[in-house]
Amino acid sequence: MGLDFGSTTSSAMVASAMMVRNCVTGRVELRRLTEEYRSVPVFTPLREGRIDEGAVVALLERWLAEGGLQGKEIFGGGALITGLSAQRDNAAALSSLLRARLGDAILVAIGDANLESWMAFLGSAARLSRRHPEVEIVNLDMGGGTTNLALGIDGEVRRTGCFFVGARHLQVEPGTYRIVAMSRYARALLDHLGIARGPGDTLSSGDVDAVLSFYVELLEAAVTGRAEPFTTPVARLHLHTDLGLEPPAPRVPRVVTLSGGVGALVYDKLRGAPWPPATCFGDLGIDLAQRILASDVLARDLASWIPDHFGRATVFGMMRHSMDISGATVFLSSPSVLPLRDLPILGRLGSDADAERVHALLRLVRETPSGGCLRIEWLGPALAAIRRLGALLGDELRARPLRPEQALVLFVAENVGKTLGQYVSDWGKSPVRLVVIDEVVVKDARFAQIGRMKDHVVPVWYHGLD
Repeated sequence: MGLDFGSTTSSAMVASAMMVRNCVTGRVELRRLTEEYRSVPVFTPLREGRIDEGAVVALLERWLAEGGLQGKEIFGGGALITGLSAQRDNAAALSSLLRARLGDAILVAIGDANLESWMAFLGSAARLSRRHPEVEIVNLDMGGGTTNLALGIDGEVRRTGCFFVGARHLQVEPGTYRIVAMSRYARALLDHLGIARGPGDTLSSGDVDAVLSFYVELLEAAVTGRAEPFTTPVARLHLHTDLGLEPPAPRVPRVVTLSGGVGALVYDKLRGAPWPPATCFGDLGIDLAQRILASDVLARDLASWIPDHFGRATVFGMMRHSMDISGATVFLSSPSVLPLRDLPILGRLGSDADAERVHALLRLVRETPSGGCLRIEWLGPALAAIRRLGALLGDELRARPLRPEQALVLFVAENVGKTLGQYVSDWGKSPVRLVVIDEVVVKDARFAQIGRMKDHVVPVWYHGLD
């Protein structure tokens, strides 16, 4: 199951897949990912400036029923709380609500800008990028509160960024430009532009044009690698994570694609649909889509470079790419150690590491309330390396044990999970809460979440992408 709670709208998807073993690599993989249900996007339920938790519960029950998941076990998936919704003072309560209802079967990420950018690219532009490996593709995932940017080459994301640029910083009465509410970013921007407007006032056409010109200039500068527009205080306020692009290299084309709610409006128009009535969604989304199409920089390639799903991409990207599956030789010191949530990934440990390096990394694990994860990288003959590193880890854990509430997770790419776990735990004699996940490639992320075992494998999620 995939869930997206954005600044403007919320939606859900349900997919099914087959879990099979690759006959060439021997790895367990998910195949035949099939979309079974996609909800109609609805306005993110708000009440008095906060997320309406009661309305979310009702939505969730409806989506579970419509998606055929009532009473069924969910193996994996994720929920993104993004944009301005991530800044609501009860965003963490929404996360707890989702976990209470769905358990630890899904990853819940709040305001993880790099993860959102990465997911949007993989769900929208990755296949297009793989078909044209010589081209740099910059995907702009434009919603109500943020624009998440990702540059990819040959299907791989190389850079990510995020701006507080979106349709809903200025909320207006539908069908008019009378301001109902504004974000702190909009307030700062209006002050910078010398526009003395606030809730209850009506924006003039010149006001709207000035706001959209500022937004488009930032996006054009990001795509083309110009730094000058980001030097003012108001521009830096709108910068969440810098994409940091240089101007395109000679003879390397750079193409722009879109996703998100604003992107969907643009692609609908390119396919011949009429524009919806101005401000019918109670924000400047339609106006922003029109300005995107009028930009020579942003619109140059949109008609000929069409991404998957015509811009509705982030939830699908999360469904398809947010979860990895372990090999079938996972080591668990006890079945009750799982699930594990939001454990920090604290470093890499080579199989040639000395006792000082092992001590330094396990000290970091001991200083973290719930424990942590380490990546293991093999050098030299596998069995000898496993014995040596397992003995070093085991010696350090006996000398300086973890607390009972702490867990140590080791990630290895090779099919050696049970063997390494036995050496580290001294063949089960050590009381350490130990998990060894094999046959996974750990992404450049700061946190991992591990679900319960099913058919001898476990689902693994990464978030806080670098």
